[in-house]
Amino acid sequence: MITVISPAKNLDYDSSVPTTQHTLPELLTHSEALISVCRDLSPQEIGSLMKISDKLAGLNAARFAEWSQPFTIDNARQAIFAFNGDVYAGLDATSLPQNVLEHTQQHLRILSGLYGLLRPLDLMQAYRLEMGTKLANSRGKNLYEFWGSIIADKLNEALAESDSKQLVNLASNEYFKAVDKKALKADIITPVFKDCKNGQYKVISFYAKKARGMMARYIMENKINDIESLKEFNTSGYYFSEEATTKANEPVFLREEQA
Repeated sequence: MITVISPAKNLDYDSSVPTTQHTLPELLTHSEALISVCRDLSPQEIGSLMKISDKLAGLNAARFAEWSQPFTIDNARQAIFAFNGDVYAGLDATSLPQNVLEHTQQHLRILSGLYGLLRPLDLMQAYRLEMGTKLANSRGKNLYEFWGSIIADKLNEALAESDSKQLVNLASNEYFKAVDKKALKADIITPVFKDCKNGQYKVISFYAKKARGMMARYIMENKINDIESLKEFNTSGYYFSEEATTKANEPVFLREEQA
C-alpha cells in the first residue's frame, strides 16, 4: 500500500530531528518553474492571492527569493519533520523507530503545492503555496493544471515499487484533487473519521486531521497492506463501523464523545 497525506501550513525548522538521513525531492525541476512565477509577485500580490496577512505575505516573498539549490541538511529539512500541523501531531514522526521510518520512506507520500509529491525524508526549503492557490502559470490558471498527471505518474512508480495496487487517501479534498484519478493505477481507499458530539456522529475537522495522522502511523508501524487489516485501526478510541460504512472503499471509523 501507498498512503498519501496533505502538508501543513505551519512549519518547524527549529526543533531537533532524530536523523540526518535524507533524500532529494524528485520533482525539483517543476518546483523551480513555480518559484520563478512566485518571485515575480509582489508581497501585496502574494497576500491577495493567498488571502494572508501583510506579515505572512512578506515572509513568503522572502522565502521565494531565498529558495535555492542545492538543498543540504543545513539549508533545508526533511519534509516529515518540517511540517507542523494536526496531521503531523497524530503521526508523531520524531518518535518513529528507525526501521519504521525506513518503511515510511517507501510507503508514505506527502502532496505539496510547490514540490508536487514528497517522500518523508526528502529535503525541502520553507514555503507556503497551497494546492488550491489560483496561481497562473505556463501550464494553466492554477496548480491543478500545472501538475496535471505528474503527481499520479509518480504515485504509480511508488505503487509499482511496493508491488501494490491500493492507495490509502488520508489527504484533504483540496490536495487529493491534484491526483489525476484517470492516470492513477490504483484502487483508492478513503477512510472517514467521525466523532460523536451531542449524540450525533460527524466529521470534526480538528479530530479528523489528527486521526489521519494516527492512521498513517498505524499503517507504517504495522506494515498494513490490505483494507481488512486497515479496519483493525483502533488508536485513540476509534473503531471501524460496518453499519456506518456505505461504500466499500470509504471505511468509516467512529469514536465516542470525548470527555
